[in-house]
Amino acid sequence: MRSSTPLRPSAAASPYVYRRTASPADAARWTGRRTLVTNLRTVLGRAYPRIIGMAREPSWLFFEILLPFLTTSAFVFVYRALDAPNEFVGFAVLGGAMTAFWLNVVWMMAAQLYWEKDQGNLELYFTAPISLMSILFGMAIGGLVLSCFRAGVVLFVGAFLYGVVFSVEQWALLLGVFALTLASLYGLGMVLATLFLLWGREAWHLTQLLQEPVYFVSGLNFPVGRLGFLGALAVSTLPLAVGLDAMRQLAFGGAGRLSGVLPPDVELGILALMTVFFIGSARLLMRFIERLARQEGRLTMRGS
Repeated sequence: MRSSTPLRPSAAASPYVYRRTASPADAARWTGRRTLVTNLRTVLGRAYPRIIGMAREPSWLFFEILLPFLTTSAFVFVYRALDAPNEFVGFAVLGGAMTAFWLNVVWMMAAQLYWEKDQGNLELYFTAPISLMSILFGMAIGGLVLSCFRAGVVLFVGAFLYGVVFSVEQWALLLGVFALTLASLYGLGMVLATLFLLWGREAWHLTQLLQEPVYFVSGLNFPVGRLGFLGALAVSTLPLAVGLDAMRQLAFGGAGRLSGVLPPDVELGILALMTVFFIGSARLLMRFIERLARQEGRLTMRGS
């Protein structure tokens, strides 16, 4: 004879239940382990499309690598025509490689949340039991893989075609500068992603506005130290300018007299401070827009 006594919530079994609980309020209290695992899955889920898309769309590699490399080649030929020091050719090649990261930050990070809002996906992010910071970290990791591949190809092909000779004596310092440059650069991308989401439809224009001026003041194709006060201002505000100046000094022996604004170890400290500042600011801004979306419902509407 079947019992008519209903099962208690704690005894119910379901593949959708994380753990058996006595009440809905108890089920809503997540453990620290569950929160961490869910956010790590979010990071992997947002990184996966960018990584696998590189293999599914080979045409992206053509447009992302070959066409921008033409700009780098143009500066190489200009420097050779002017009989500039050989280090300037290496500066242009290294700057062309670092261009990949800035383009990824502007197009795949800063404007991404606004595009997700326009496509109707942003509501899912705010209603899902995840942190928006994990979504941004996933986008950063996925974009970083593609950007590193593009930068490596540009650096290798440029060094092979134009005979660039690297002279590195402090590998640990160079790798540290490179890692902190990427960390601070993608932290800046997270800040821009939240600001672009708040500013709305102007995000597209701001993305285009920031691209070329940053190329100039960061000294992607020439030593930033030659800009004088403007170069010093760029080093104090833009991670790309600081990291590129330090890497040029470390990658080309004796290049400090041509490009160095500050010693590499000082610029390493500046990059560390920028990393903490930008990631911390992104976290505060993300909490602010989450509160706007969940309490006032203003960010997920197309007309907001």
